[in-house]
This record gives sequence, C-alpha cells and structure tokens, in this order.
Amino acid sequence: MARQAVVGIDAGTTAVKAVVLARDGGQLGWARAPLGVTHHGDRVEQDMDEVWSAVRDTVRSAVRQAGDSVEIAAVGVTGQGDGAWLVDADGRPCGPARIWMDGAAADRGACWEADGRGALVHEVTGSSLFPGALPVLLEQLEADYPERLAQAAHHLNCKDWIRFRLTGEVATDASEASRTYLDVAAGKYSDALIEGLGHQRFRRLLAPVRPPASPAGRITAEAAAATGLPVGVPVSAGLVDAAAGGVGLGAVRPGDAYLIVGTTAFTATVHRDSRDRRAQGQITLATGLDGQALACLAPMTGAPNLDWVRRVTGLEDSDWPEVEQVARTAGPGAGGVVYLPYGSPSGERAPFIDSAASASWVGMSVRTTAGQLLRAVYEGIAFTLRECLGAPVPGRVLRIAGGSASSDLLCQVLADVTGEPVVRSTAPELGARGVAALAMVTGGVAEDLDAALTALARPTDAFRPDPALREPYDRQARVFAAARDALRPVWSALRELRTEAEAPPSVSPATNTSSTSDLSDLSDTSDTSDTSEHL
Repeated sequence: MARQAVVGIDAGTTAVKAVVLARDGGQLGWARAPLGVTHHGDRVEQDMDEVWSAVRDTVRSAVRQAGDSVEIAAVGVTGQGDGAWLVDADGRPCGPARIWMDGAAADRGACWEADGRGALVHEVTGSSLFPGALPVLLEQLEADYPERLAQAAHHLNCKDWIRFRLTGEVATDASEASRTYLDVAAGKYSDALIEGLGHQRFRRLLAPVRPPASPAGRITAEAAAATGLPVGVPVSAGLVDAAAGGVGLGAVRPGDAYLIVGTTAFTATVHRDSRDRRAQGQITLATGLDGQALACLAPMTGAPNLDWVRRVTGLEDSDWPEVEQVARTAGPGAGGVVYLPYGSPSGERAPFIDSAASASWVGMSVRTTAGQLLRAVYEGIAFTLRECLGAPVPGRVLRIAGGSASSDLLCQVLADVTGEPVVRSTAPELGARGVAALAMVTGGVAEDLDAALTALARPTDAFRPDPALREPYDRQARVFAAARDALRPVWSALRELRTEAEAPPSVSPATNTSSTSDLSDLSDTSDTSDTSEHL
C-alpha cells in the first residue's frame, strides 16, 4: 500500500530546499540547490528561470529519494517575499526579478515619506515603506524599464512564480499581498491606497488572493515531467517565508510568539486581527488564517555580534561551547556591563529605524573581564528581542529557531531577560514544514491545520526563566534603553569617523540602501550552510 506524503518547497534568497514528509512527519526526502543573486550597484536581481530550474531539480531529487512506494497528496510552496516578479500574458518573465534587497528606489521612497504617501502605505498595510516593496519598486521600474511594465501582465511573488510554473495558475495569498496594496484589516486590495498612490495603472498586475491552505492549481503534465510530481496533485496557496516559519514552529493561535535568530533576527506575534500597529519599523502580515495577522519586527541584531566578540576577545580558535563557558564565568548582568548590539553596517531597523546606529559596550572598568564582555553581548541581543516582543504575556511561550538558537546560553539568557519560557525547535526546514502542513490540509491528509501540526510535531528543548532574575533584568533593561538613548545623538558623528577610517585612499565609502525594514532575508536564517559557523 502506498504511503501518503506531502512536498514542501522553500525558495529563499540564496538557496532552494525541498522536503518530502510522511503524514506522521517523518522526512522521506530532502534536497537543496544554491541560487545566484546579481548586484548592479543598488539594483539587485535574480534570474526567474534559474529559480524555477533550482526548484525543478530539488523537487525531482527529493521525490526520487522518497521512492516509488510514496503517494504525493499535495504540494506547498513558500519563498522570499517582496520585490517585483513580472511575467507577460504567456507567463514568460519580463526580465530578471528585482528582489527585496533592491535599493534603487531608496530616493523615491524617501520622497514618499516626505509627501505623505509613506504614511498612507503604513495606514492601510500596517507596514513601513522600504525600497524593495512592490508599490515603490513598480514606479522605479516604470521609470527605468518602461517596456517591461508595458509587457507585464502579472506580478508574482517568488513562491507564486514557482506555483505558476507548477500549475499554470496565477494566485497569491494574504501574507504576500500584505506588502503590496492589501488592506490588512479587510483582507483585500485597497482601492483607496491604489488611487492615493496614483497606481490605478498597476491594478491589473495584482494576483487574486487565496486562503493559504486552499488549492491554487494542480500539477500540470509539463511540471510533472520536469519534477517527478504526479499530474493533478493540488498545490496550496501557501505563505511568505516568515509566516510559513511560524506555522512550522506551531505558532498559529492568537497570542503565540516566535523568533528566528540568525544573521539577522525576526520576531512575530499572532493577533486576532491587524489593529496592533505599535512600533516604528513594524511589519504587519495578514495570514488568511481565521482573519489573523502577524505583528513582526526584523532587527539587524544577530549572530555577527557573537562572531565579532569571539574574535576581539581572542577566542576565534575556540569552539562555541568553549566560548560560552567563558561567558558563563560572568553572572547575570555581566558585572554591570551593557552591550548595545547595533553592529550591523546598515544600522538598525527595529524596534527603531536608524541607519547610523552603532554598537557599544558601556559600564566597563579596568576590572571588566572577557567573560563579562561576552555575556553582555548575549544579554544585549536578548534586550533588543525583548523590546521587539513587547511586555511579557502571562502563559506565553516564545518559540525560537534559526542558527543562533543552537546556543543554549542565548536561549537561557533570552528566557531570563524576557521572563518567558523559550522553546527551541529541533525540526529542520521550518518554512518548508510550515507549507507542508498547509499542503496536508489541501490534500486531505489532515482534517485541519491543528491536526497537521500535531502530526508534524518534533521534539523541542525548553528553557525556563529564573524568577529571581526578573527584577534585576527589568532594571538592567531600563539601563540598556537609557544608555542607547544617551548615545544616539552622537551615532551619526561616530559613523562618519568610522567611515573615514575604514575607507581606502581615493575611494568613496559605499552607500548602503538596505537599512529599512524588510523581512525577506529571513528565509535563510535557519539555513546553516549560508551563514557563519555559529548559525
């Protein structure tokens, strides 16, 4: 008797992964292929046909590994969000995709912020404007490549392009549409926003919005021949990668929260609706799951801070357990040393936006130890994540994933700093598993999403907060914020000095355009092959 299974596909910025999962969650097949990204100054592009080729090859390999005794019941797809993926009426790419990293529209976006259009985008979509978002990128493309816009019939996000190649149908979901023209409260495209931006001419490009677990096409004969998937198998509408990762972690009920910590970080809280828009730089994603919305923040804080402090404390040749053993020689509070973890060359984008943000240790003396410096970095990362998550919620559990989540010390410090239990997933490929859960519903393998997640659940590691540390860490959190606010007025001057010192003679320092709020780089934060060894 054939064994029922589903396929999950995750197309990140730098790699495509495909998994075949049995109905009990066991992994039957897995494959990965790298993706190229082309930079032309501020313009950042990806070959759409290359993305499809990588999907074709990884799916075929994973299905082959699963064997002939497996019956594929459905397919789920997720991928990087934002950007502009334009196809003509025949489904052919209108040139390369302009992806979320693209910064060519930065000046245009600044004009929108100045004239009020940025505020209109935030009011309707719940998200701050950034250069790689579709509305501002379409205007830039129209100015630079008017022939492409004239030729275009549809905009498809990355995963929607893949599903189109699998099924021949044009569709998207609410999480992808949230970063375009979607009224996240109403769950449909906003004519008021489209008209307010003067974008009526772009309305024709927008794909129909489908619920994430609903079928959005079936595998065509051509796609079956290319991938090894059976003809006629349904493909679910899916979710953008950041939302799919939450499903993979089981964070699907109002009040649930999750974090992905890798090269950068991402925090999300599930809300019953989209009305919570509390933070600068917030991203709001409607999920299409019972009207829910994710309130998300994507700080630059992540593993590069840890890689850096290992080097500067002379522990570069030590493995991470040895590094953390040194950090543990300092008690909670790191001897009064506070670290501001704004070490990214791009500055910070959440819970505030400041391209000049700089990292600092404060509170040091000649008695400060290497262990205290190390522990302060772990605590600084945790304080930033605490700010992004907001006030502790009684009974809430913080689910965590990503390469940096492999650190027991970071997980325990995060639990103590937030005062909330932290649960670490041990399951691989959470984005692909998330859309595989949706596919189980689409294909009738599971009755509903809860049943699918129960079937796919894997063991977790739990870290409980020490109640005795609640008051000391609350006090230190206030010191952390006060130190940051005190230093913020000199960040720009410090960055100028640093830029002058780092620039080689006769070479102007490069302008970074990616400091604003985006989410799509998170697709690879749990992919250990794409990041530093700590990830």
